[in-house]
Amino acid sequence: MNRVLILNGVNLGRLGSREPLVYGSTTHAELAATCVETGAQLGLDVEVRQTDDEAQMIGWVHEAADAGLPVVLNSAAWSHYSYGLRDACAQLTAPLIEVHISQTHAREQFRHSSVISAVATATITGLGIEGYRAALRFLALG
Repeated sequence: MNRVLILNGVNLGRLGSREPLVYGSTTHAELAATCVETGAQLGLDVEVRQTDDEAQMIGWVHEAADAGLPVVLNSAAWSHYSYGLRDACAQLTAPLIEVHISQTHAREQFRHSSVISAVATATITGLGIEGYRAALRFLALG
């Protein structure tokens, strides 16, 4: 089974209670369970992690780069300004799928651009939790 890391950034641990009109009512635990289940159906060994610590996130991306693992990344607010995370993502050799639950281009101006997108294989935005499933389906195609 192919291993995939799903890495969720700052404030995503508060899914379900954080701005449900924007992010929905699914909790992070429910999101993680959905991703693991979807992955298993697709023949993927999915591990979901979440952190509010940028240094920890960069460490996880380094781990994926060293192991040649594909990554589904929702770097949340870090998408818009973290050049350190962007540089870590540039070291990945397996696919990187950037996911955003909300439609970032329909929100505040500062959310319209991502420093991660330029080094991502693909970006999925605005599909809610379904964006994670779409990313996993894409990775399963190989």
